Amino acid sequence: MPVVMDKDRLNAFMRDVFQQVADDFNVDAVDDDSAILRLKVGDRHLRPGGTISGPSMFGLADVAAYLVTLSQIGPRALAVTTNCSIDFMRKPVAGVDLLAHARLLKLGKQLSVTDVLIYSEGMDKPVARASLTYAIPPQPKG
Repeated sequence: MPVVMDKDRLNAFMRDVFQQVADDFNVDAVDDDSAILRLKVGDRHLRPGGTISGPSMFGLADVAAYLVTLSQIGPRALAVTTNCSIDFMRKPVAGVDLLAHARLLKLGKQLSVTDVLIYSEGMDKPVARASLTYAIPPQPKG
């Protein structure tokens, strides 16, 4: 499927609709069925033990799945997560941005299913893997 919202439109959408977290994330790339998102890691994302917190990684996976879905269906702010499973596999590098490689596995009229691999920038092996399902609101008639 062709991209409906490119990285510039997705970043602008985040700034317009989700100002409270938009500064944490950046869409680095988008293509026909995938996107790469960056979590700009700061002190607020760290936990004791010198690593990035699980909730920060979950947030990155969730936003990545949301935006890769919107890249195909357009700006529908009310799409919502209906399921998420995440595996934390390795300790991320503290103070280094995280990159989420999101791949849209299925896009239907009512649901999208996305697989997300999260990497510490510069690492070859993922630090986490998530599978997310999003409910897509009906398109307004008219």
